Amino acid sequence: MTAAGRASGGGDGGDGMGRTAGQTDGIDRVAEERAFQMPPLVLAYVGDAVWELAVREMLAVKGERRPHRLHRSAVPYVQAGGQADRLSRILPGLTAREHSVLMRGRNAKSGSVPRSATVGEYRLSTGFEALLGYLHLAGDTGRLDELLATLLGGGPGKENVEGTVDGP
Repeated sequence: MTAAGRASGGGDGGDGMGRTAGQTDGIDRVAEERAFQMPPLVLAYVGDAVWELAVREMLAVKGERRPHRLHRSAVPYVQAGGQADRLSRILPGLTAREHSVLMRGRNAKSGSVPRSATVGEYRLSTGFEALLGYLHLAGDTGRLDELLATLLGGGPGKENVEGTVDGP
């Protein structure tokens, strides 16, 4: 029992299987609902960091040690166009709730579009990031890890003879 549980004078408030009240299958439904209710641009803000960290971890594990090359290798993954392209890898397997978050993110009105992306790519990438932010904040690490593995599998594009990436 945690110190907080002892202080409240009771058990964990759960079902006797290690889950707390409102938690099933390792997912805290209260946190999931709170995440679902957040504005889509807030979810995208968090999701941008989740995606950036996942890409950086993947590239670092591959063994590159020069920061400039790490940065250049990450760009095709984190640009709006690259994110929009990767969305097709997971779109058919999304749940109705995940699809709802994606669409809310895609339809959210943000201030400006980067020069390197079309309006459509930018909107899709915002939905992509909103979905990742939602899963992270909901605490659904199993599903997040599953989607990240699919999204990062296969690389960003074809590698040229120098080992650098030619595109998303």
